[in-house]
Amino acid sequence: MTNQSILAIAVILVVMPTLSVGLWLSDSSSQIQENTNSELVILTSFYPIYEFTKQVGGDNINVSLLVPKGVEPHDWEPTIKDVQKIESASAVIINGAGFENWIDNISEINSKVKIIDTSHGIELIQSRDDESSIDPHFWLNPVMAQIQVQNIADALSEIDSQNESAYRENSNQFKEELSLLDQRISNELSNCKRDFLAFHNAFSYFANQYGLTQHTVVDTSGPHSEPNPKTLENIVKLANKFEITIIFSEEGVDERTSQVLAKEIGINVLTLSPIEIADDESYIKKMQDNLENLKVALCQN
Repeated sequence: MTNQSILAIAVILVVMPTLSVGLWLSDSSSQIQENTNSELVILTSFYPIYEFTKQVGGDNINVSLLVPKGVEPHDWEPTIKDVQKIESASAVIINGAGFENWIDNISEINSKVKIIDTSHGIELIQSRDDESSIDPHFWLNPVMAQIQVQNIADALSEIDSQNESAYRENSNQFKEELSLLDQRISNELSNCKRDFLAFHNAFSYFANQYGLTQHTVVDTSGPHSEPNPKTLENIVKLANKFEITIIFSEEGVDERTSQVLAKEIGINVLTLSPIEIADDESYIKKMQDNLENLKVALCQN
């Protein structure tokens, strides 16, 4: 977060104490928003957390997404209006593990903001590109996503105990869907090749869960890094060694570079979504699409 953004946050939190919920709800046209009749106002950091929260909260909460639809969360920083919304919310639910690097500044300036970190109870792993940091992409592992859903249910039940039974029931139903997704992925990839090539390092938790090995063109989880000539040379060797014929790109982020790379080393390009950017498809549907593309890459002779 820039110094200018931090200063803006400090000014708005000091000068303008808790704002009315109605004020910020009237200015949320750029956000995904549900259940506007509920008094329990929940903000979520980015799309997977938004969907998990919506599944658990149902009609009992008013849940909104901070990172606007179509925006890459790695590029996003809260504006003054966003900070006002955070000030007014009943709680802010985040992925955690450092993914939302802006949240610490808000918490330091105003400790009254209730932050719900969904990473509690998850066995975190180090980032491959920076051993001093944690890889935060555990939402891509359906087993760990169930832990996140449970954390959300626990938090909402604490905030709104009158509707605890509904939150528990909703979370159990959604966790069952995630469990079925996990079983399907495990079964359908069980007899396939194990090595896949992705443009960025975002699928370590997924790969670990299903006995796969993720190789990356750019050894970072950030969306805007580009490969250098030495990296391209290593990728050619890697593709030949493991008989890799497909490289996985992210939707809309590095498609052009991946296409050039694919042409250079004679392989095809498919999408493997990190499910970071909000659109009209659900988490389950995007994970199913990822599975189908993995099967094309790994399960065909």
